[in-house]
Amino acid sequence: MSTDKKNFNVTIWYNSTYKDEFSTGPVKLVRVPRSINLISNAYLKFLKGPGLRILCEFVKEVPKHATRLNTDIASLLGPLFFTWVVLLLFPVILTSLVYEKQERLRIMMKMHGLGDGPYWLISYAYFLTISVLYVASLVIFGSVIGLKYFRLNSYSIQFVFYFIYLNLQMAIRFLVSSNILKVVAYILVYGTGLLGSFLFQTMLENQSFLEEWIFALELYPGFSLYRGLYEFSQYASRGNGMKWQDLSDSGMGEVLCIMSIEWFLALIIAFYIDQVLSSGKHPFFFLNPFKKSSSIPSKPTVQRVDSKKVSIDMGKIDVSQEREKVQQLRNEGSAGHAILCDNLKKVYPGECFGMLGPNGAGKTSFISMMTGLLKPSSGTALVQGLDICKEMNKVYTSMGVCPQHDLLWETLTGREHLLFYGRLKNIKGSALTQAVEESLKSVSLFDGGVGDKPAGNYSGGMKKRLSVAISLIGNPKFIWMSQAQDLIQPRGRTYGM
Repeated sequence: MSTDKKNFNVTIWYNSTYKDEFSTGPVKLVRVPRSINLISNAYLKFLKGPGLRILCEFVKEVPKHATRLNTDIASLLGPLFFTWVVLLLFPVILTSLVYEKQERLRIMMKMHGLGDGPYWLISYAYFLTISVLYVASLVIFGSVIGLKYFRLNSYSIQFVFYFIYLNLQMAIRFLVSSNILKVVAYILVYGTGLLGSFLFQTMLENQSFLEEWIFALELYPGFSLYRGLYEFSQYASRGNGMKWQDLSDSGMGEVLCIMSIEWFLALIIAFYIDQVLSSGKHPFFFLNPFKKSSSIPSKPTVQRVDSKKVSIDMGKIDVSQEREKVQQLRNEGSAGHAILCDNLKKVYPGECFGMLGPNGAGKTSFISMMTGLLKPSSGTALVQGLDICKEMNKVYTSMGVCPQHDLLWETLTGREHLLFYGRLKNIKGSALTQAVEESLKSVSLFDGGVGDKPAGNYSGGMKKRLSVAISLIGNPKFIWMSQAQDLIQPRGRTYGM
C-alpha cells in the first residue's frame, strides 16, 4: 500500500472461493463494498481526525425499475435431466436385443436363412431410426416451448453431437447385449446422471483439477454425453449459445472426437465377439481370406437313388417293413460315409426318416448339431453335399426347422410370423400372401381369425402347429422336426365329457 496525504492507493484481498463454483446457479455476492468503506474511513481519520467518516448503511444502484429474476430451469438442470432422457433408450433397446438371444429367436431366424450381416444391418438401422426420432422429438418439443437450451445452441452442432452419441450407444448395446441384465442397465442410466451431476461437473468447474483426469473420465460414454450437454447448458446460460467457432474454446470438440473413435472400436469389437461366441467361429476367422489355398480333401461321396424308387406308404406302414428298412440302412457298409449315429449313414431324397429312442439317447442333440445349435465334438455330416462344420450358412438356405420348444415372438400374430419367414425365403408379393394363407389353412389356424391373434395367446398345440407352418413355408429341401410325435393329432375320435 502506497498511500499518503495526496494519494489513496489500496489493494484489497478477499476470499472468492465460492464465487464461481457453480456458474449455472444463482448469482453469488461478495461483500467487497464493506471492506472499501472500512479502509476509506481509516484514511479519513488519518487525514482529518476521528470525527469524520463515510456512512455505508447499504449498497444500492441508481434508482431503476424492478428487475424480475428469470431462471432458465432447462439450462440449470439440463445436463442431469437430459442425460437421463437420452440414456433411457439404452435399457429399452437392450431388452429387445437380449430377448431375441434368450428366447433363441435369432438362431431361429438364422436357420431360415437370415445371415449375420443382414441381421446386424437391419437391427442397427431399425433401432438407430427409433433413437434418432426420439431425440429429434425432444429437441423439436423443447424448441417449440421456447427452451433456450435448444433454441440458442446451433441445431447443426446438436444434430452431430446426438447422432454420434446415438451410434456409440447403439454399438455398446450390441457389445453388452449378451452379458448384461436389464436391471443393471437401468442402474447405469441413473448412476451416470447422478455421478455426472455431483461428481463430474464439480471436477469440470474446478480449475485445479488436471485435464488428463477429465479426459480419462470422458472415455466413459455416459460422461462424454454429460460433458456435451453441460457445454450446451453453459453457452445457453450466457445468452449466445454454442456455434461452430466455439468448438475449440469448449470441450465439445474433444467429446466429439472421443465418441467417434469409441463408436468405431465398439462396433468392431461387438461384431467380433458376436461371431466368436454366438456363431462359434474361430477367434482368428478374420484371417481366413489371407490364408493360402491348400489342397482341400475330397468330400465323402453321397450315394443317391432315384426318388421314384423310394416308396413309402405314409398312410399305413407295417411295423415289420420299418424294421427291415432300418436294418437295411445299418447293414449297408461304406467307408465313404462318416458314422453319424450308431452306424446310421444316409437318408435319401423324398424319404421321411424318424429317430426313436429313450430319453437321453441323443435325438435332440443330433438334431441340434444338424441345425447348428451345437457343434459336433468330432466328425461331421453332409447335408445336400455341404459340410455342417464348415458350410452351415449355406445349409440354412435350404432348410426348415420345427424345434422341440416353440420359438415364437409373443407379440406377433401367426400371420406376421409367416410373412416374416416367408420373406426370408425370398417369397414376395402375391405369392407370399397366397403362401401364408395356405399355410394357415393347412395347420387349422385360418378359421375364426386365429392367425391374426398374438402368438402369446395361443395354446400349446396351436403354437406347435404354427411352428410346423413356419418350417414348411418356402418349400425347403429338407425339414428337421424335433419331438414329432407331438404333431400327430388323431382324427375321427369322439371325445365325451
